[in-house]
Amino acid sequence: MNTYKYPTARELDVLLRRPVRDASELNATVSAVLSDVKERGDAAVRDYEERFDKVQLQDLAVTEAEMQEAEKLVSEELKEAIRLAHANIERFHAAQRFEGEHIQVTEGVECWQKAVAIERVGLYIPGGTAPLFSTVLMLATPAKIAGCKDIVLCTPPARDGSVNPAILVAARTAGVSRIYKIGGVQAIGAMAYGTESVPKVYKIFGPGNQFVMCAKQQVSLHDVAIDMPAGPSEVAVLADETSNPAFVAADLLSQAEHGPDSQVLLVCKDAETARKVEDEVNRQLALLPRKDIATRALEHSKAIVVHDDDEMMDISNRYAPEHLIIETANYMELAARVVNAGSVFLGPLTPESAGDYASGTNHTLPTNGYAVAYSGVNLDSFCRKITFQHISPQGIQAIGRAVELMAEAEGLDAHRNAMSLRLGAVAL
Repeated sequence: MNTYKYPTARELDVLLRRPVRDASELNATVSAVLSDVKERGDAAVRDYEERFDKVQLQDLAVTEAEMQEAEKLVSEELKEAIRLAHANIERFHAAQRFEGEHIQVTEGVECWQKAVAIERVGLYIPGGTAPLFSTVLMLATPAKIAGCKDIVLCTPPARDGSVNPAILVAARTAGVSRIYKIGGVQAIGAMAYGTESVPKVYKIFGPGNQFVMCAKQQVSLHDVAIDMPAGPSEVAVLADETSNPAFVAADLLSQAEHGPDSQVLLVCKDAETARKVEDEVNRQLALLPRKDIATRALEHSKAIVVHDDDEMMDISNRYAPEHLIIETANYMELAARVVNAGSVFLGPLTPESAGDYASGTNHTLPTNGYAVAYSGVNLDSFCRKITFQHISPQGIQAIGRAVELMAEAEGLDAHRNAMSLRLGAVAL
């Protein structure tokens, strides 16, 4: 790791800056694929599956027979773990249900909100070297609780045309409606535009590589909503002399193994802590199956040594990490000072991996500094809030003249007239 001691404010501006890529070529490539899927539908999807996933598909949909076979291939122990995680995720998200109150804002004027589920949502689940069946639970569970009628899932198939069985088991557990063997940009295009096989959805959720993220952002400009903009996954760990270096190192590595572009940041109050953590990182790294991936991520990781809690929290809030782990002695005190973060993990026994799988919170979170303005996925992500209002004769008399005056001042005479007519009617 690269260690920086007591950086100045100007130096921090550079240290906390995320990598910026020239996306012009990426945008052009993604745009071409999306346009082709929009134009040719299933035929284009099959062509791209053959080109990118090296598989020839006759049918894009996962069959019931494949679902039943997946049940046999997943161990009972893993199924039980999936059920436990699902139960915790369900319990946490069910507590987020919105109950709108009817508010009488003034005599005769009543207003309220109602939460209504998005009718059809699309979930993208990466496959490849790390098939994220946990993400199925994180997205489909709140979608089901919200009341989404149609939950469509796309995930890349293996070269033999199969889908990772744990993904299929998680999908059935969480209540997914339909599953398609489609990966990458073509999956995003299929859900955004609809094809002969895949229905058009109204909002797309889920992580992916830079091509998937770019595709989501492009389709969100005109065709469909998305959960949030996103970049590479990231973690910031706050530590002090009481922190267990082995725990801290494990937390840093658990993020680094996601991908070579993962962002890893350590902030601590003394150089000795940073040194001990780095020693542990090197020891644990040597034992990881995904050592090469984690090593590449660590090449641009940073350990920043600061003077006190104030500097530590200033850096944390400026960085706005996707995952924030506070492993200091006074973690609850620092937790109260968190302003910008996707999800926060408190104390020595709360690793980020708990939230990734089974604590119940959602692991689909804003990255790349977007935590300053975006929330992680939650029950509201799958709903719209519709407002209602009802006005009685007393209400017309209470606000009617104000509406007339404001409409007239804005030069909108038809607006004024819509109220004036009603004022005249209730005066009779």
